[in-house]
This record gives sequence, C-alpha cells and structure tokens, in this order.
Amino acid sequence: MKAATVVPGRPELSAVTELPDPVPQPGELLVQGLLVGFCGIDRDVTEGAHGLLLPGQGRMVLFHESVGRVVHAPAISGFQEGDYVVGVVRRPDPQPCEACAAGQWDFCLNGEYTECGITGLDGFGAQQWTVEPRFAIKVTPALGDLGVLAEPASVVAKAWEQADSIGRRAYFAPRHALVTSAGSVGLLAALLGTQRGLDVHVLDHVTGRPRSDLVRALGAAHHTSLDDLGCEPDVVIEATGSGKVLFEVLRHTARNAITVLTGITGHHRTTSVPAEVINNELMLDNDVLVISASANLRHYNQAVQALAAADRNWLRSLISRRIPLGAWTDVFESGPGEVKVVVDLQA
Repeated sequence: MKAATVVPGRPELSAVTELPDPVPQPGELLVQGLLVGFCGIDRDVTEGAHGLLLPGQGRMVLFHESVGRVVHAPAISGFQEGDYVVGVVRRPDPQPCEACAAGQWDFCLNGEYTECGITGLDGFGAQQWTVEPRFAIKVTPALGDLGVLAEPASVVAKAWEQADSIGRRAYFAPRHALVTSAGSVGLLAALLGTQRGLDVHVLDHVTGRPRSDLVRALGAAHHTSLDDLGCEPDVVIEATGSGKVLFEVLRHTARNAITVLTGITGHHRTTSVPAEVINNELMLDNDVLVISASANLRHYNQAVQALAAADRNWLRSLISRRIPLGAWTDVFESGPGEVKVVVDLQA
C-alpha cells in the first residue's frame, strides 16, 4: 500500500512511500483509508517543531484527521464491514496515569501519551490502517467521508464543553459568542455555537469568499474588526493561536466572560501582555481564560452528533480542495482563503 510519510525536521524527505499492507492484531479493525485532513500541526510535525518518532522508526506516516471504511471487523467489535470510522488521535499512556485510566487521556498527568501522526504512532495517511475498536468512532452513513471533519470538530466540542462546565460554577446565561478565525476549526466552533442557539460572531481577517459566505450561511455575523461587533461576547472560542488577537479580544468581552483557547500560538514566539489586560479585563471583570487541547471519546461522539445535525451541503463547502495521495505534499501550498484541504488516499 502507499502512504504519506515524513521524517520530522527533514521536510525535503516528505514522500509517498510503499509500505507493507497492515495485518490487524486479534480484535483490531482493518480500515481502508479514504480521506485525511491537513492542519497546521501536520506542518509542524513535518518541519520538526512538533512530533516525535519512536526509537528505531525511520519515518512516520503523517496526518491525524481521518475517515475510513471498515474492511474487516471481529464479530464482537461492535463494528461491521462497510462502517465509516474515524480514528482517535491521542492514546492513553501505558502506565496508565489516573486520568488516562479514567478515559480522560486529554488530561494525561505524566505526558507519556502517544498521538497518531504526531507523537510516537503512525498517522492515518495510508491506504489501509488498523485500529482497536475502542479507539474507533463510528460515523453515520449519511455523513460518509465528511467524517474527516470529526477530529477538528471534537476539538471545538471539548472547547464548548469546557465553557459550559466553567459557566456552571456560578450564574451564567450566555447570549453572544465570538469565534476568532473562519478556518475549519473556527467555522466548526461557530456551527456548534449556532446549534446552541447563541448569537454567534466570527472575526476573520481573511476577507471575501468563501469564508464570509460560510459564516453567514450559519446565520452568524462575519467581522474583520472587533470594533464592528456591536456586542460584548459572553463566550469566546479563540482559534487563531495569535497572542495579539487574544489580548485584544479580552478588551471586548462581557463581564464573567469565558475565553477558550484552541489554537497553538507557535514556537519561539513571544507576546507582550499589557498589565491592565490582566488586572482590568480578567480580574475585575471576573473573566476566565482556559486552554482546551486534544479530545477524548466523549468529545468525538459529540462532534459526530453535531456534524450529523448540520447541513450536508454546508459541510461539503468546508472542503476547499481534494488532493490525490500521489501529490499530497501540495497541502503545504494552501492559500489563505482556503478552509479545509484534504488528501484522497484512494485517488
């Protein structure tokens, strides 16, 4: 079979590699890979700013956003041939720590977890892959290969869950939500916000179509400046990874606002923090700033439910470009207006 492989820190060695067909271990599923999605973490892994090979492993199969179709399923697995599935990215550490043992490996205590296509495990960018049933998420047939959006949707499902959990500590009746970025994560965050019945605003500095159209199709408002919001958001899902954007957003939030960070700010990057942002905006306004990273099974299932309830045509419009496996390195040439670029593993 063919696979998209990388050597972290050696982007020039990125290639399509012929690998032996995987043989499922007893109890495992064998999956035909259909699509994988590209995100900034894949670039970081390729360039060596993120990611880790196992000792003795020469190269890694890339990509962590997946969807595939089951071609072999043990009788007691809960799956059957033809099911669409998504592979869970993070896996619990081998100890396991208390958090991993409780099924919350997104809160791993000792950092010994592994992540498919990122840290210590091959990713899903192969024409076939295997997975234990407990790390496979079934996707409804109506979604089909749109299940490739489930992993980024799981990230924002967790972000919204974090906001809900924190809000329950006291009186909290949010009306207005702000999402920063109209990339795939931001648009999926906006989708979940509208599904909650909130007045959703999306801040995006990339002007024009298709992003602005996708925002408005949700019934949300598209902005290129915080000065145009016309409201003080109660919940913010920050998806740019920009410290400059974050601290400017904090100046515009309502009292008791909850801001959830989902983006990676980048390596070797510093941002000066004005003291009044901490004193006035966070402390005196009783605001909360929390980081949400990775996801566990609960969040994947929430993501699939949210996608199943969404308009299929809108979801299809998130996919800007499909690239055949043989030209997969073209993902690194994504344009600024694109939303989600995917690689077709069978093309």
